[in-house]
Amino acid sequence: RNCRGNPNCLVGIGEHVWLGEIDENSFHNIDDPNGERRKKNAFVGLTNLGATCYVNTFLQMWFLNLELRQALYLCPSACGDGIPKDTDYEPQTICEHLQYLFALLQNSKRRYIDPSGFVKALGLDTGQQQDAQEFSKLFMSLLEDTLSKQKNPDVRNIVQKQFCGEYAYVTVCNQCGRESKLVSKFYELELNIQGHKQLTDCITEFLKEEKLEGDNRYFCETCQSKQNATRKIRLLSLPCTLNLQLMRFVFDRQTGHKKKLNTYIGFSELLDMEPFMEQKNGVYMYELSAVLIHRGVSAYSGHYIAHVKDPQTGEWYKFNDEDIEKMEGKKLQLGIEEDLAEPSKSQTRKPKCGKGTHCSRNAYMLVYRLQAREKSLTVQVPAFLQELVERDNCKFEEWCNEMAEMRKQSVARGKIKHEEVKELYQRLPAEAGSPYDFISLEWLQKWLDESTPPKPIDNTACLCSHGKLHPDKISLMKRISEYVADFFYRRYGGGPRLNVKALCKDCVVERCRILRLKNQLNEDYRTVTNLLKMTVKGNDGFWVGKASLRSWRQLALEQLNEQDEDAEHSNGKMNGNVQNKDESNEEKREEEEELNFNEDIVCPHGDLCISENERRVVSKEAWEKLKQYFPKAPEFPNNKECCSQCKILEREGEENEALHKMMASEQKTSLHNLFHDKCRPCLGSWPQETDELYIVSQFFVEEWRKFVRRPTRCSPVSSIANSVLLCPHGGLMFTFASMTKEDSKHIALIWPNEWERIQKLFVVDHVIKITRTQAAGAGPESTHYTSEPQLCPECREGLLCQQQRDLREYTQATIYIHKVVDNKKVMKDAAPELNVSSSEAEEEKEENKPEGEQDPDFNQANGSAKRQKLSHQSYITYQKQGIRRSTRHRKVRGEKALLVSANQTLKELKIQIMHAFSVAPFDQNLSLDGKILSDDTATLGSLGVIPESVILLKADEPIADYAAMDDVMQGERDGEGLGLGQ
Repeated sequence: RNCRGNPNCLVGIGEHVWLGEIDENSFHNIDDPNGERRKKNAFVGLTNLGATCYVNTFLQMWFLNLELRQALYLCPSACGDGIPKDTDYEPQTICEHLQYLFALLQNSKRRYIDPSGFVKALGLDTGQQQDAQEFSKLFMSLLEDTLSKQKNPDVRNIVQKQFCGEYAYVTVCNQCGRESKLVSKFYELELNIQGHKQLTDCITEFLKEEKLEGDNRYFCETCQSKQNATRKIRLLSLPCTLNLQLMRFVFDRQTGHKKKLNTYIGFSELLDMEPFMEQKNGVYMYELSAVLIHRGVSAYSGHYIAHVKDPQTGEWYKFNDEDIEKMEGKKLQLGIEEDLAEPSKSQTRKPKCGKGTHCSRNAYMLVYRLQAREKSLTVQVPAFLQELVERDNCKFEEWCNEMAEMRKQSVARGKIKHEEVKELYQRLPAEAGSPYDFISLEWLQKWLDESTPPKPIDNTACLCSHGKLHPDKISLMKRISEYVADFFYRRYGGGPRLNVKALCKDCVVERCRILRLKNQLNEDYRTVTNLLKMTVKGNDGFWVGKASLRSWRQLALEQLNEQDEDAEHSNGKMNGNVQNKDESNEEKREEEEELNFNEDIVCPHGDLCISENERRVVSKEAWEKLKQYFPKAPEFPNNKECCSQCKILEREGEENEALHKMMASEQKTSLHNLFHDKCRPCLGSWPQETDELYIVSQFFVEEWRKFVRRPTRCSPVSSIANSVLLCPHGGLMFTFASMTKEDSKHIALIWPNEWERIQKLFVVDHVIKITRTQAAGAGPESTHYTSEPQLCPECREGLLCQQQRDLREYTQATIYIHKVVDNKKVMKDAAPELNVSSSEAEEEKEENKPEGEQDPDFNQANGSAKRQKLSHQSYITYQKQGIRRSTRHRKVRGEKALLVSANQTLKELKIQIMHAFSVAPFDQNLSLDGKILSDDTATLGSLGVIPESVILLKADEPIADYAAMDDVMQGERDGEGLGLGQ
């Protein structure tokens, strides 16, 4: 190991990798390109693009159907006349994609090829596993439809010839014996495997006779009435290639999802279909040609592979994406495929299989070929396709040569570096008395690291403020010989060089001085503490801030360490990670904001502050001791006068406070009822003694009350800004009806006699007046109310629309969910009336104090000094009771607040409620203002849920089974799509 604190230790810095003999392969990280080359007489694999293994298995199976491959090669192509050499080939149709893919699988030199063009053309999601059986059906249908447009009958009819058979649904009337037959084509037989052990049993059940009785009786055309009957399937003709789909993936009614049946099914390599045919005089002996396997216990995940027989050699191969394995002895060996992914310990044992038979619990498709007496077909790649394959092979060869050259160059560089390190490492230590250099340990380690070429040497990170080697950085440096240092700087460059002259004596001397001062500090602290206990006589003392005296030892320590900290900041970390410029500027600003010793008694004008509570006099001896540590501290002898400017400002401040108190007292006396919110007029029950009322902004009233309560802390209110109640055209924004209800929180009503006094005390920008007119002797119904200025209908309508839009387009707003227990409902409106905010309660309490105690100077409690400021929009005026209360909703017991947005659905809200109350969504009954919320797809905005709404939650029953809620969450994820990997 390396001794990090010792600059002479050069062991364990990475040299062991280079000493001794080294394998050439360690000089590069490039795999042998010949490993990507196709072996002789081997098949070509297909790349798995994420979750496309099921596609790869079908492609390999179809490729080894020689008749299908031959027909596809005969399809005319747009590139039949050739493609320019400088243009990449891009197939345009599904047939062209399959042609090109099959040609590459046949004659490519690559070990595997990329089928992404074909997969993209089909529009498949490479990250999502599809139903393999469904994919097979859909693709065969697509291929048949595409080939049906070809003129060549051998091409046009290839799908029907190879894969299409016929069966008939036959219904026989039990009464008259009439036989009804419906002939249908099939491309695969879907066989139920549940309850069966052998393939032949599955086929027998598929053709089993079914009785039509009771409600399911058959209408007979001959009898002209419903009769008991029998129905079954009769096989009329079979294709050359017989696809048998084993229905392993079935729908589970209990869970509502698909599941896989992991039961063993036995099947033979030879299948005689004659016993199952209607006509017994044909050749119906089939031999097994492919077995498609699904590894895994779940229907939604797993891996697909294929065992396919080569029709030309009779040998079996296992196709597993890029990897292809040849089976020994021309025998099908399912082997390890049946030992993977045990679903449980109670799994049934594999049945014994005789010669020529096999058992599988993972096979989902069996492919049989009609036994052929003649030799198998030899398929040649057409010339235009062979040219494209040759182009791809040329690209592959170029890539192989490029990789081989890169490997060769890496090995050559590694050998040179090996020789360099072996020679230089021996000469790395500096001999006694010889010239030497310091170089960073980190750079040396990078030089010895084979994976990263070293950068130029950078020693700036270890320099002190004098441009030499910082004493604290010695532990991060290594001392090497001048010979090796010359080689390094010549070969790699960089600097500055740090030789024997780079050791900084100034830093060492300063460090010793700081250490001596630190040792002396404790003794001086005791001396100053004793000197502070002495009484200072005469004018020999000095003013010192009390805060500075309390922390002077800490300040001295910080000052002594300041030089080291500055060096650390200026040099940053090793390896040249220079500190961010903005961060260093920010730190400088913070340091400037921190007061230095004795600056706590300096006023803004740079003179002695006027507050004697913040300073005290110390003796001359104590001050001289402190000056040793703080030579730049401001000095104030005890006969020094305080700042004259501060005295003038203090005197003016006292005069202003007195004036504000007098103004507040006068305004309070003049508008006593308005201040105490007593005897206030109400538009809802108009007072009989007047026909006129004036309106001011409620915000003005609140601000004015704050000033009257605290004239020394709050600014005086000099004007009334009624423009906030008017539109840009000068019209009133509120109707008479709205001012009696929802808009009453924005206005305050003023009596005429109060208005006269208000006009004398304040500057009013706009006069707003409500007048009542009533015909003489007429009843109350003839009363009219008019406003000056009049209502602006357009702006009023715009305001209402904006308010409604705000209620419907909110994001991250708070609503409340109240869980109802035993049908006990919550009185929502009671919450605001029974809970007065702390600020309001405090203000009302202050109003009942003796007159002197309303002045904050009289009582300096923290609670009154830091009262929370509340917006004027948070209040509503209850005129009858004369009490202000907050309109904010206050949570009561059993409620929880949730953050929601208007565009989220009710289902998403139910998921939030499930996490908050542990009530599953299907057990939640939600209501808002008596209306049941039931449409899970509707948005909260469309359901009328607005900010501060209270939704009642009634649970059908408490849910203690958290697994049930996990199922809900799983269902929600399943609904978003099954992104299942391999």
